[in-house]
Amino acid sequence: MSKTLLARAVALATLGTSLTLPGLAHAAFLEDSKASLEMRNFYMNRDFRQEGGNPSNGHSKAEEWAQGFLLRYESGFTEGTVGVGVDAIGTLGLQLDSGRGTSGTGLLQLDRDTGEAQDNYGDLGVTAKFRVSKSVLKAGTLMPKLPVVMSNDSRLLPQSFQGGWLNSMEIDGLTFDGGQLSRVNQRDSSDHEVMTLTNFSPAARGFTGLPATVQGSDEFNFAGASYKWNDQLTTSYHYGNLDQYYNQHYLNAVHLLPLGDKQSLKSDIRYARSTDDGQTNVDNNAFGAMFTYGLGFHSFGLGYQKMSGDTGFAYINGTDAFLVNFVQIGDFAFKDEQSLQARYDYNFAGLGIPGLTFMTRYITGDNVDRGANKSEGEEWERNTDIAYVFQDGPLKNLGVKLRNATVRSNFGNDLDENRLIVSYTLPIW
Repeated sequence: MSKTLLARAVALATLGTSLTLPGLAHAAFLEDSKASLEMRNFYMNRDFRQEGGNPSNGHSKAEEWAQGFLLRYESGFTEGTVGVGVDAIGTLGLQLDSGRGTSGTGLLQLDRDTGEAQDNYGDLGVTAKFRVSKSVLKAGTLMPKLPVVMSNDSRLLPQSFQGGWLNSMEIDGLTFDGGQLSRVNQRDSSDHEVMTLTNFSPAARGFTGLPATVQGSDEFNFAGASYKWNDQLTTSYHYGNLDQYYNQHYLNAVHLLPLGDKQSLKSDIRYARSTDDGQTNVDNNAFGAMFTYGLGFHSFGLGYQKMSGDTGFAYINGTDAFLVNFVQIGDFAFKDEQSLQARYDYNFAGLGIPGLTFMTRYITGDNVDRGANKSEGEEWERNTDIAYVFQDGPLKNLGVKLRNATVRSNFGNDLDENRLIVSYTLPIW
């Protein structure tokens, strides 16, 4: 589908749905609908430990506090061969504390002229949806979570896209996804922009060759399928193409092996092949494997990730990357990098405290090709998460999470970071 046709389809579908729904408001459309209001209170502090501070502005830290609201609505479908429905999401972010010297955490939208955080920002997204049998076509605001495109929701407000997406489950065990995206709304923005290649330390990724006339792409095509062979094994293949930037093929296999009473071994194997599309030099093989041993309320994980080829891993700027060592801050996906991860999780329900969870992990990477006459790149990151969700009483479903990260690198930023997130979702109906 061309970019023009897709844009027209989105506009017509959304408009058509809004005009026809009053006459199609059957019981299922209303009875199956649901709405909720999520409230996020988010504090973030990032200290730059290297000499000179943040290389982009020289500041020693970024620190902000904000309040977010996410109003979500999902309708059911009208009756008939073609069921029609509509989803909507309204977002609002409010500044509680920030400053010109401490902005830039990604929580708040920045003024393009002054670099200061704006007092508020937000967006309204509408999605028309059509269902035939076990297939659903959506057009409008989308938040895909697929190996080749994963919308980011790690800050105050989520990242979203504009486009069309078909999800089909007509065959038992088989899930097919395909579509096209044309615009992205980043997590700290209210603008709908064209998509670009990740700009997270691009020099260490080795990306070159992008024509000066290309400022972004308004076409990301994707397709893929996953098949659940049984309760233990699921395999998948996905394809993604960011027009004028790269092509990507992704294979994934997840296997869960029961080992006895309250014991299991989960294997998650991933491989991606990325090549150029246009005049870029994207050329990457990304292999990753994560093995997790579960023992009662404990789990122990070991991960390995290896990059090869002429560049590092390619993905849409601002999104999450489907890599085993994509963690709180780093992705360990630079040119020729190899990395190891050790992880431990514990669910305190085992000690009679349901709702309390703990996670800690350590990732170390080396062998980064930084170019001629430069030493080998090395980095490490340590993460710790402590989260609690109230199980009953007047604070039931209130969640509190503390996230801590430490990063050290001989080619990137040295960071100490803390995030405190308090969230509550209020069902409206």
